[in-house]
Amino acid sequence: MKNLVIFLILSSTFFLLSSPIHAEVIRGYDTQITVQKDGVIQIVEKIDYDFGYEYKHGIYRTIPYTKENADRKEYELDVKVQSVTDEAGKSYNYDSSWVNTDLQLKIGDKDRTITGLHTYIISYSVSGALTYYSDHDELYWNITGVDWPVAQENVSGTVRLPDGVDMSLVKTDCYVGQMGSKSQLCKIITEKSSTSVSTALVETKSGLTIAVTFPKGLVAVVEPKLYVAFENTWYGKILLGLLFGFLIIVAIVWYVILPLYIPYKWYMYGRDPKSKDVRVWYDPPTTPRGRALTPVETGALIDETVDMRDVFGTLIQLAQKGFFKIVEDKKGEFTLLKKNDWKGNSSLMAFEKELLNGLFKSSSECKIKGRDLSSEIQTVSDSVYSQIVSDGFFLKNPQETRNKYFTLGGVALFTGNIFLALAAFIFAKFMPAKTEIGAQQASIGRSLKTFLSSQERQLTFQADKQLMFEKLLPFAIAFGVEKIWANRFKDFALTSPDWYVGNNNSAFNAVYFSSRLHSSVSTFSYSATPTRSSSGFSSGSGGGGFSGGGGGGGGGGSW
Repeated sequence: MKNLVIFLILSSTFFLLSSPIHAEVIRGYDTQITVQKDGVIQIVEKIDYDFGYEYKHGIYRTIPYTKENADRKEYELDVKVQSVTDEAGKSYNYDSSWVNTDLQLKIGDKDRTITGLHTYIISYSVSGALTYYSDHDELYWNITGVDWPVAQENVSGTVRLPDGVDMSLVKTDCYVGQMGSKSQLCKIITEKSSTSVSTALVETKSGLTIAVTFPKGLVAVVEPKLYVAFENTWYGKILLGLLFGFLIIVAIVWYVILPLYIPYKWYMYGRDPKSKDVRVWYDPPTTPRGRALTPVETGALIDETVDMRDVFGTLIQLAQKGFFKIVEDKKGEFTLLKKNDWKGNSSLMAFEKELLNGLFKSSSECKIKGRDLSSEIQTVSDSVYSQIVSDGFFLKNPQETRNKYFTLGGVALFTGNIFLALAAFIFAKFMPAKTEIGAQQASIGRSLKTFLSSQERQLTFQADKQLMFEKLLPFAIAFGVEKIWANRFKDFALTSPDWYVGNNNSAFNAVYFSSRLHSSVSTFSYSATPTRSSSGFSSGSGGGGFSGGGGGGGGGGSW
């Protein structure tokens, strides 16, 4: 009998030790997302939560109400919870609260405990979740966030687009794993007006993300608002640290004195010095040392801004110098073919070398269409601004001066100071001030522009019409008057430049040639526009995304 008791005890102990512990786990996690034409998305999450043998009150679900762009700026989403029910449609008790940048739903009854498998269906809407780019719109959404402390089985998500969408123009990517993971071990199924992703298992602290791109114009544009934490604002810090009397002084300065001070400062320090008028001039401005300015410098000197026409004018001038050849493959499409190396060429400016390096950084051939040149153009622009300050045309960088006042205007608008905002935005354009030499050389530049844009066709005084046409063509492009300039040479027999190969086999014509160059300016400007949304978000499609990017996600647990 004694041996029997010992045997039963040992058998029971062995059985208990060898039996698997029934831990908490999510048995199924399905998210249904409907993209509405008004730009709002409707979300229904079905969570099959298995508490195992644990006795708990319910679960909590945290839903982020912000999303972060590529520049680490946070934007606020409008999240509205509509219902929390079980699979039979019976409503659960729940409390909602804001925890940092999350909306937390605490679902369950504090006076009752449960165990085993239970289903939670959470319905809510989100405004500002979509991201809008220059050539497509996108939903970049975390089906399940990376903050769940339990594993999730059979995770799936479906995105339904508005009726009438051409699914051949819809692209879907998915990512699974911890925050930042680029793993795409997930299944994608596309059907009529919808696309779905799924994976069998998502580990603890991991998630499933979906990125769906679709044609523009399908939904309304509803951009999220910039989220600024109170403790990070300048006025928030002042309110927390200063007395009421000091705030009165600050308010007077902010709302009364500054709006009046900005026009006063412009009148005293923002106006250009007077310069002598130059009625006729055929050469570009020069530096104090006698160096002739490039088209991009001349354009920046005149209007105090580096724009795409200025850069393209310098690009044409570099082609004329023999560094590359421009080949028009077909209408609106151009290829740059490298001819000569520029390393060690002391005659080139730093920004000219930066432009050439950006165009040909990975190949001796550069196709303009479809090429993202935004970062290269930004580098060139910054370098040009620095150069015109270094040459003594401006005391301060004009772009930085404008940005300072635009920032001031934005802050003023944010604080409701309409007068200061108007003063800052209006005078920001006029605040950059030239030096005396800058004003005089800008006058020469404007005279050159007047000459180029003149309707007068008589150029009989020119010794070499071909040389004259090509020499000033880059400046005409920078000024946006290349068609007028070319029209003055339409009756002259000019030859095709050796740096340009067109797709028209007919005899060279200056007017047609300038028209093609005008088209190439548009192509170049488009290439210099980054593929980002107006709020600064980078696309998650095409392999550039990762798990945890975009909006949605969050996490949860039991309580």
